[in-house]
Amino acid sequence: MSVWGELLEKCRPVVADAAAFIKRELGTITAEQIEVKEANSLVSYVDKKAEVMLVEGLSKLLPEAGFITEEDVTEDNPSELTWVIDPLDGTTNFLHGIPFFCVSVALRRGKETLIGIVHEAVRDEVFTASIGEGSFLGKRKLQIKHGDLADALIATGFPYGSESYSDAYVAVLQQVMQQARGVRRLGSAALDLAFLAAGRFDGYYEYHLNAYDIAAGALLVTEAGGQVRGFYDADDWFDGRSLIAGPSETVAALQTIIEQCMPRL
Repeated sequence: MSVWGELLEKCRPVVADAAAFIKRELGTITAEQIEVKEANSLVSYVDKKAEVMLVEGLSKLLPEAGFITEEDVTEDNPSELTWVIDPLDGTTNFLHGIPFFCVSVALRRGKETLIGIVHEAVRDEVFTASIGEGSFLGKRKLQIKHGDLADALIATGFPYGSESYSDAYVAVLQQVMQQARGVRRLGSAALDLAFLAAGRFDGYYEYHLNAYDIAAGALLVTEAGGQVRGFYDADDWFDGRSLIAGPSETVAALQTIIEQCMPRL
């Protein structure tokens, strides 16, 4: 096992504690305890507490590493090694009692993701990857499924915050609906990517993403034999706020649709 694989094993209980806390709080939040960060973006004390737990636990494992986090309980301070954390991906699902949300943690070195953990909180499924050592669900090694778009079940998300691209995005969705076997929108980008790595989905695309939504999940996909790329620039998926993921043939088919329906914005 590599040094990153060993670190991954040490991270697992830290992430598991945060996931267990989130699960215990399911169904206990009142309307007064929910904050609106921006239109359609919610947060509660659960997100913030989980993030504190993660930052404190991971800092003990790797004191020299910086952080990029969603809820900003610590100041973002990217370093040579940087933890990228979404303490509760799928907050809206969580607040509505929909059992599809997770903790997502990745460690980056420069532009390279070294480890990734996506811990689904309700079913307690743990998806892990370390660079060069594959992706796993528990102890089961994962492998991306290959096939044509016509046979594919595609996951996506609906962006918010701007009307400038909504018509184009709907046009992409319409084409994917016509060309693929089916489309699902479940409300957690990290879990969408984990499910893709596990062969439950056959492809994924989404616009208006944040790095903490996708850092861990993207490593799960690539270590399971898949590809990730940005909508317009192949290497700009981490900072470019867009992502296509899946086997090479599905990624190419989705990219063609996006190029036709959604020119660079």
